[in-house]
Amino acid sequence: MSGFVEKPEPLEVPGLVHLHTGKVRELYQNEAGELVMVASDRLSAYDWVLPSEIPDKGRVLTQLSLWWFDQLADLVPNHVISTELPQGAPADWAGRTLVCKSLEMVPVECVARGYLTGSGLLEYDESRTVCGLALPEGLVDGSELPAPIFTPAAKAAVGEHDENVSYEEVARQVGAETAAQLRQTTLAVYGRALDIARERGLILADTKFEFGFDGADLILADEVLTPDSSRFWPADQWEPGHAQPSYDKQFVRNWLTSSASGWDRKSEQPPPALPQDVVDATRAKYIEAYERLTGTPW
Repeated sequence: MSGFVEKPEPLEVPGLVHLHTGKVRELYQNEAGELVMVASDRLSAYDWVLPSEIPDKGRVLTQLSLWWFDQLADLVPNHVISTELPQGAPADWAGRTLVCKSLEMVPVECVARGYLTGSGLLEYDESRTVCGLALPEGLVDGSELPAPIFTPAAKAAVGEHDENVSYEEVARQVGAETAAQLRQTTLAVYGRALDIARERGLILADTKFEFGFDGADLILADEVLTPDSSRFWPADQWEPGHAQPSYDKQFVRNWLTSSASGWDRKSEQPPPALPQDVVDATRAKYIEAYERLTGTPW
């Protein structure tokens, strides 16, 4: 069992219809039929949405996504219509709310990898492949790949793992033309982001994108290139052969799997609340990622 430790009740806002409570976002629709995405401060780890929140996390990731959308605008259009707060919305929504186009979403997580780690490493260790793509012998945790690869995943429900799938499976689901467009766009966006991160002393090991269609146009949606959807490593500490220090939920994962938490992730029990020092360290890491990438103080 997994999912929400405590599922929140969505706020009722005049003029908005609540559509969905995700792991970290609330999704509404306004009277014009546009989507209103509100990024909460919730945090997920090991398929659980934790009972503790990370203050300002939703704002940090929303503002970072907006910065990235600007960097990528010449490569692919995005779903953002406005950042104005809907009338009647609570003040806490400021900075964490996007009014977006309603798209026909592609049912695939579009993952790009330039380095081997995570689920890709697990598959490589078993078969020397990732999503069916053959890779050379001798790679280890943190190795740079000969070239970035497109390794899609099937979207999973809250509390379940996304499942890596082959390119052929994507083509079967969405058609050969759309699959080729997804792969080309994913790798182009990853390549741009990889270069931008390198200029700032960071390695973008891998990332996942979500796309949708507005008519015939492919649109970049959801959050993009944040520490929740990407692995950023400090370049000066990169050392293949073991797990790399990362700008993400590393402090949370470390604590949850330590004896200090008293939690057995293989059990049916939900994880406990996080101690304040872990919350503070995680918040600081998200803000550091924002500041290093954008060059702007939070």
